[in-house]
Amino acid sequence: MKGDATALAGAIRDGRLTAGEAMAASLAAAASHADLGALCHVDAELAEREASAADAECLADPVRFAARPFCGVPTLAKDLGGPFAGLPVVAGSRLFSRDRPDAPDSDLARRFRAAGLLPFGLTTAPEFGLALASEPAIGPLARNPLDPARTPGGSSGGAAAAVAAGIVAIAHATDAGGSIRVPAACCGLVGLKPSRGVMPAGPAFGNHLGGIASELCVSRSVRDSAALLAAVSGRTRGPFADVGLAEPRTGALRVGVLCETGADLPTTPERSAAIETAGQFLETRGHRLVPVAWSDVEAMVKASAALFYDLVCTNLATLSETPGIDIALAEPVTQAFAARGRALSAADLWRSQTAGVLVSRNLWRLFDRIDVLLTPMLASPPPPIGSFPFDHADTDLHLRRMVSLAPLATLANISGFPALTLPFGVDADGLPLPVQMFAPLGADLQLLALAATLEADGRWQHAFPIAGLPS
Repeated sequence: MKGDATALAGAIRDGRLTAGEAMAASLAAAASHADLGALCHVDAELAEREASAADAECLADPVRFAARPFCGVPTLAKDLGGPFAGLPVVAGSRLFSRDRPDAPDSDLARRFRAAGLLPFGLTTAPEFGLALASEPAIGPLARNPLDPARTPGGSSGGAAAAVAAGIVAIAHATDAGGSIRVPAACCGLVGLKPSRGVMPAGPAFGNHLGGIASELCVSRSVRDSAALLAAVSGRTRGPFADVGLAEPRTGALRVGVLCETGADLPTTPERSAAIETAGQFLETRGHRLVPVAWSDVEAMVKASAALFYDLVCTNLATLSETPGIDIALAEPVTQAFAARGRALSAADLWRSQTAGVLVSRNLWRLFDRIDVLLTPMLASPPPPIGSFPFDHADTDLHLRRMVSLAPLATLANISGFPALTLPFGVDADGLPLPVQMFAPLGADLQLLALAATLEADGRWQHAFPIAGLPS
């Protein structure tokens, strides 16, 4: 039996355990793994209410209950992103209080619940998602279950740590610059950043970092990510366009493999070799490999990082000017990002956004000759705790640190194209070797189908069992 959320839902559906028992197991696991710092807020009373309601529905309307893909499965929301009622988000910052009035469910949260998921807590994120580690000054400090001296990534690092440790089988996550994919890669999980326009963003139709942010999950299996995408995607209420998901193509695909032709990849040799190995494996499954040089994507990668930088700064500048917000309470580097945003001219932001539009155009042109692009996800193993400090004002240095760990992460966010990471092997220290795949806008299902092919080879095994899942 595959150890994932789908399997846990199946056990609940079959009566091998109840939602209440699954929730009790998750709460116990959260307590026993407290040293990982994965959870920043737990509401045991909410957990009991959620599980009791699920078990009552199972008795009163078993058909309706069983139709939910994740019936009775405990989950966690991220301390950043669309709100889940009863779980007060503070974005890892002392600028906000968990005692403020409760926000209603976002459209996405409603869809999570309709899929049968039972949220009972919040996972740790860095202040305003500003790092590829999850170590907010307000605490806790999130650690990687595979090696507690290393980060689980960011900004959905708490979510990834919780899923990798088996506290829950699947968890809500967000991605504006790699924040789903980097933690998934650090912890040996599956992470899909959906196409822009696929996920609901209501009811508060804000700017969402110029449209670069997306929400979904970190999971233990491709089938879990695929099932949740199917359950929660689709047009929301409001002004945003709905991007339809194309059915995956059958037969041979043209798999572009980012190689060292023309210039060295900004990754360790072991991680570059993992991309070649994954490409060769796909070739044995009938797909055709197409070499893609670093020079083919380098300009797009740099323009994406630059626009990400400007959007984050202007977003925080706007926040800093919001009545009632005292930006002096933020961590030093957060204050510096806001200050840079206030100093950024409209003309400079416009030029950066124009370059971002060209990123989308040029990536489309690359997909004229390939169907999927295979690249590294991380340039190195997950770095040690403390690699992304916030106690300074050098925003350029902070950005360079993020780009050096995940050099291609922001390309997906700026272009709007879907990207997926999953582990494909282990390194010399037993840590996952993640790969990343990009596809054209709306081709999320193509990525999931190809990822399932890689996953089936079984090169990665999870180190921790899922709380409550019968053996």
